[in-house]
Amino acid sequence: MTRRWLVTGCSSGLGRALAAAAAAAGDLVVATARRPATLDELAERHPDRVSAVALDVCDAAQCEAAVAHAVERFGGVDVLVNNAGAGLFGAVEEVSDDELRRQLEVLTVAPWRLTRLVLPLMRRQGFGHVVNVSSIAGRMGLPGLSAYVTGKYALEGMSQALAAEVAPFGIRVHAVEPGGFATHYGTSLAEAAGRIPAYAQVTGDVEAGLRGMAGNPALNRPDVFAHHVLRLVESPTAPLRVPIGADAYDFLQAVESANTTELTAARAFTQHPTEHPDADPAPATPTG
Repeated sequence: MTRRWLVTGCSSGLGRALAAAAAAAGDLVVATARRPATLDELAERHPDRVSAVALDVCDAAQCEAAVAHAVERFGGVDVLVNNAGAGLFGAVEEVSDDELRRQLEVLTVAPWRLTRLVLPLMRRQGFGHVVNVSSIAGRMGLPGLSAYVTGKYALEGMSQALAAEVAPFGIRVHAVEPGGFATHYGTSLAEAAGRIPAYAQVTGDVEAGLRGMAGNPALNRPDVFAHHVLRLVESPTAPLRVPIGADAYDFLQAVESANTTELTAARAFTQHPTEHPDADPAPATPTG
């Protein structure tokens, strides 16, 4: 089956690898980037299967135009991949309201908008896939990535609700959660304007690790991501959330263990009557 893809954020990294892999597999791809010239080589390599489109996902009119182009060029969209993203580095106290809004616009509002635009197409044809590119940061907090983590948590919540809403129409939803990949995410990471020196001791190691991602030979390669996403849309049994990369599973196993410990502690806390200020005093022990 030849699938028709709309993939955002294809200028480099994960999106570029996925668009190239889908085209190489014989599928049709609308590949988007804010600067479409970055897609020239990809479009020239697959002239009949790749159509490059300018798209700033924060521009509602451009989002509408990209979906309209997919319909005009390839007749519709079978797979939407919300991959475009940008990161902001800064602790909660350092990030301004405007900076937070811009981060959430990219990570949450834009995927929501594009999904809303393609769903009528998918409902009419009775099938489709929405693939939201989340992160292991969508299930764990990292100091200094507070705004990014917030956006990815929101994207995962949207994905879970959406999956329940569209299942009756034959539409499947996945949130893929990459671990560490050798991309330019770290070097393109924006920095909050109001940095506070006191936080350097808490966030410094995280920032240094992120800045060095592109040249880190120990990290996963983008073609691994592309391989698993292609498998994902072919599988009738793939789960809603799919971590990608061996390190992702190591991190998330630790998160699950910590969550279990926290839940146990919370249950013990709330069920311990002597620690509640309004609790009745424990009954006296009979002495005989």
